[in-house]
Order: sequence, then C-alpha cells, then structure tokens
Amino acid sequence: QVQLVESGGGLVQSGGSLRLSCATSRSIFNSFFMGWFRQAPGKERELVAMFTGGASTVYGNFVEGRFTISRDNAKNTVYLQMNSLKPEDTAVYYCTAKPRWANGNENNFWGPGTQVTVSS
Repeated sequence: QVQLVESGGGLVQSGGSLRLSCATSRSIFNSFFMGWFRQAPGKERELVAMFTGGASTVYGNFVEGRFTISRDNAKNTVYLQMNSLKPEDTAVYYCTAKPRWANGNENNFWGPGTQVTVSS
C-alpha cells in the first residue's frame, strides 16, 4: 500500500510562509513523479507544483514565483515552500505520486491532505 505522509500545514497570516513535507517509500519516491495539489472549498482540485522528470518542474499559474517544490532524495521526501501566502491560498494541500507513464492524474496516489489556512 502506498503511503504519502504529509506534514506542515497550519494557520498563518497573510504574507507569511509555510513549508509542507511529504514522505514516502524509496520505491515510490524513485519511480513516480512527486508533487502537490490543493483543493479549496467548492473548487476543483488544482495543480500546485510537480516534478516532471529529473529536476524539471511545473507550477500552477497562480503560484507566480511564491512557491518552490524541492526534494531530499536521502529522506524520500518532497517539500513545498510557500512564501507570500494569500487568503486565497487557503485549501487542503495534497501530496501526490504520479506514475511516470500516465498522461493525466487519474492514476495518482494521494496523501490524506493537510489544511493550510491563511488569515487576512
């Protein structure tokens, strides 16, 4: 069973920062594209950031340079550093592992999610 263990969510004021972490097994970490999605109440789940092969990454349009995805290969952990947070960044953030052969996200594995709340 694939386990994605997220941590680091919480409540922060507008303009603040948070760092999310997602740990998984070595086999998943090395074989899947790791990344982050988010879902706000009443909205669809959307891409935040994802590795797409090697050091290549893709970010959601709303990120605008505020977030950075990174990884620690020794710890099998992917991070999401979020700076200049806005109230509209409030959402549940999900760690995901995407099969390298997949085009869409239907076959992704998902973590349970971690709540990020940004107060104005």
